[in-house]
Amino acid sequence: MTHDHHSHAGPEPSAQDCADFLERIVYFIDNELDEADCSEVQVHLDTCNPCLAKYDLQRTVKSVVARSCHEAAPDELRQRVLFQIRQVQVEIREG
Repeated sequence: MTHDHHSHAGPEPSAQDCADFLERIVYFIDNELDEADCSEVQVHLDTCNPCLAKYDLQRTVKSVVARSCHEAAPDELRQRVLFQIRQVQVEIREG
């Protein structure tokens, strides 16, 4: 699969566009987005070098942490943490 970095004609992404995509990068890395959202994030990363650099950094950090940590959090704790993260994201969007 090849990516043509010049195929996306149009205005440069705004700071808000990038902020929106950066919120979704963690879910993108974890394969927790639906196909349409994955496509949107991939197109943005293909056309926005600053976001691509942040994506690469997130992926690297996640990989290092995964190699360093051999224990998994209990599922109940994991679900509570994910719920809290989503609540904060909603508050940020609405605020």
